[in-house]
Amino acid sequence: MNKEEQVLMGFRELYNKMSWLNKVKMEVGLNGHKSSEVHCIESIGRIVDPNVTKLAESLYMTRGAITKITKKLMQKELIESYQKPDNKKEIYFRLTEQGKEIDKVHAELHQEFRERDKVVFEQVTEEQYDSMLHFIEKYNVHLDTEIKKQGIELKSE
Repeated sequence: MNKEEQVLMGFRELYNKMSWLNKVKMEVGLNGHKSSEVHCIESIGRIVDPNVTKLAESLYMTRGAITKITKKLMQKELIESYQKPDNKKEIYFRLTEQGKEIDKVHAELHQEFRERDKVVFEQVTEEQYDSMLHFIEKYNVHLDTEIKKQGIELKSE
């Protein structure tokens, strides 16, 4: 296996291990809400005037998928929709108090996981961080280019 394959397999293995380790605590702490729902809640809490298009771009999902998730979240009373007085066409979302609580628990769990893994990150030098960040940026740019070649528009430009 060459180094490129080792890096890609390493990313996949890291992601799978993190998901497996975090899964039980996430499910218990987030009352069984699906990952896609929780990440949608997180995005609604952070994006200014979140609508279906902005959420789809942020989460790399289709607008149809976001529509389904937001309907479920509204049924569960975790989010609510609103319109601006000057734009009755566009529908936006905001978190309810219940939604804010889910978002808070989610953030606290991620902080707990960062604390758990801090021992590794404390050993990384600035140069190593810079090198990893440079690689991630280059790979992201490449993937964005490939996505555009396929005619898929994920980000507003």
